[in-house]
Amino acid sequence: MPVSAPVTVRRITDPQDPALAAFGRIQEASYYAPDMLIPPEYFPRLVVGFGERQDRLLVAEDEAGTVLGGTIYSLLPAACFNSFMGVAREAQGQGIGRGLHQASLEDVRGAGLSGMFADSVHASRQSASEQAGERRVGTDPVVRRRQLHALGFRTVDLPYWQPVGGPGGGPLKDLDLLYCALDGSDAVSLSLVTQTMQSYWHDWLGPERAAAEAKALAQRAGAVEDVALLPATQTPGYWAQQH
Repeated sequence: MPVSAPVTVRRITDPQDPALAAFGRIQEASYYAPDMLIPPEYFPRLVVGFGERQDRLLVAEDEAGTVLGGTIYSLLPAACFNSFMGVAREAQGQGIGRGLHQASLEDVRGAGLSGMFADSVHASRQSASEQAGERRVGTDPVVRRRQLHALGFRTVDLPYWQPVGGPGGGPLKDLDLLYCALDGSDAVSLSLVTQTMQSYWHDWLGPERAAAEAKALAQRAGAVEDVALLPATQTPGYWAQQH
């Protein structure tokens, strides 16, 4: 999986691979709220795999084997969901994120899936402390959404939130659901959205809760078959109307 030489992208399959710890350090340093991400100690289980999920962890390395970035995603029965992609600050601007994304999309295409979902915070719904956290690690949510748009992601125009998160365990509502369609479509079927999220939440919430949350997501979307895809820089109409 070549990127611009001399950087290469490879999939980690050995739970003892030292690149897992190196990527964990990049994740910790490159995101303003790393405690909301998959903990590095969980990485070995991801690369071994379990259940109907086919989890992947790719890293980008230079010729010396130094990990410069990585991404985590899951090949699910209906589509793919990307949990995280990050690049070390000193390696940014070299096309490493794009190389990781292209390699993961090749995997998605090879699995016969139609595209990749992800979620990303929108600056308009971040608290002052969250914005300060972004500045501490040198990130900008507005720039991040521009970068995601450039990679092909689009905002799914429905009210989405993670079911569990935050200090009180309530839903995280600063996130938007994004989708990168392999065929460049300007809409995505609601059934694909809900099937993917139910599968993604299954091991996290349990089958009954995952099904209930997927049903609630469909109800919030309304009686539609297809959901429009907006520029990734935009937030869904639901949230835009709240301001």
